[in-house]
Amino acid sequence: MQTFIAFIVAILILVSLHEFGHYIVARWCGVKVLRFSVGFGKPFFTKKRGDTEWCFSPIPLGGYVKMVDTREGNVSKADLPYAFDKQHPAKRIAIVAAGPLTNLVLAVLLYGLSFSFGVTEIKPFVGTVEPSSIAAKAGFQSGDKILSVNGEAVKDWPAAQTEMVLALEAGKVNVAVQTASGEAAVRIIDAAGTPEAGKIAQNKGNIGLVPFKITNRLELVEKGSPAKAAGLKAGDTLLAANGKALKDWMEWANLFRKSPGQKIDIVYERGGKTFTAGLRPDTKELSDGTLIGRAGLAPQTDEAWDKQIRREYTPSVPEAFKMGWDKTVGYSTMTLKFFGKLVTGQASLSHVSGPLTIADIAGKSAEHGVQSYLEFLALVSISLGVLNLLPIPVLDGGHLVYYTAEWIRGKPLSERIQAVGLRFGLAAMLMLMLVAFFNDINCLFG
Repeated sequence: MQTFIAFIVAILILVSLHEFGHYIVARWCGVKVLRFSVGFGKPFFTKKRGDTEWCFSPIPLGGYVKMVDTREGNVSKADLPYAFDKQHPAKRIAIVAAGPLTNLVLAVLLYGLSFSFGVTEIKPFVGTVEPSSIAAKAGFQSGDKILSVNGEAVKDWPAAQTEMVLALEAGKVNVAVQTASGEAAVRIIDAAGTPEAGKIAQNKGNIGLVPFKITNRLELVEKGSPAKAAGLKAGDTLLAANGKALKDWMEWANLFRKSPGQKIDIVYERGGKTFTAGLRPDTKELSDGTLIGRAGLAPQTDEAWDKQIRREYTPSVPEAFKMGWDKTVGYSTMTLKFFGKLVTGQASLSHVSGPLTIADIAGKSAEHGVQSYLEFLALVSISLGVLNLLPIPVLDGGHLVYYTAEWIRGKPLSERIQAVGLRFGLAAMLMLMLVAFFNDINCLFG
């Protein structure tokens, strides 16, 4: 229910404001607006104010603004001066562009509001490398500072991670780093076409890099877990298993995972003294039938390292909204680059998500609090704005191309050219929607 409500609220806010951008500029340009509808289908609530009907409709997956337009039916002689298609191309361009630009402005405001609550920056340092992962095979080492990915400079951990994931299936990924000893090096990720890369594109896996260093000291031992039954407590430090010293927490995690139902002889330290215990991980079956072990404990992070890579502060209001502007510009540019890579075959269609994934993320972000949900809304608003500005007929960007061409030529493009463009645009968007739904179903339901 929380996921459903978070998704519906997101759609209503983002789409309604998108359409309101069209509406308000249309009124400024002297165009008569007949209907403003939130949702699709037959309206269940209608209120007329002036010339416009304000409606709520039952399908909350979008909305629309209906203007007087001679192409959509007979228009009275008195309304002809207020018809959309009778306006100068510059006015039509302004009306069409207002929707997606409203989404981008909204993203700046949402990010600015979120950042005004406080900001946590994670520097692009590698804390932990998962054994046998894509990152381990590429030679990443704990302490590496990521400087750039395929020549694109990165300033923080999220930017580094995003650049690597988007480039993963396009070929080799060259990651420039500064090692813990201060030397320059290049880590080359060559995983294109591998099952691991495919899982990462579908949000079912990861490259194997974590910015935090994880210790063998226990932060949490769950009640009723195998670890609790073995006598382990928070604050204990794990030393060895089955006679072998394990210094890396990822080794412990892999051992527990690969030992469902098997007894593990553990040596641990508590209060300066050494103890032994037998731990038998519970057996858990994954959706694909794989059996894994679960011990029921969680490790502490390295506090000294955490202080080195994490920066928490509360910016002033002007600084927060300046950061919101920079974030919006950065994500908009990244989104445009992604669509460009899709067209040239340098990015995987597996990264395309639809409403089911958006709903899932909406619910999860809402669980993490208001700040997380605001940033989710901002990111989706950017995607909606940039997508609608693409020069594809049926999208706002396609109409912008038509009206710009008309302004330059002094007359509209021929009906034949517009019809061909419309068919192309419908085919392209239908294909994109099918891919998005396929990815959603595959990701969420396996």
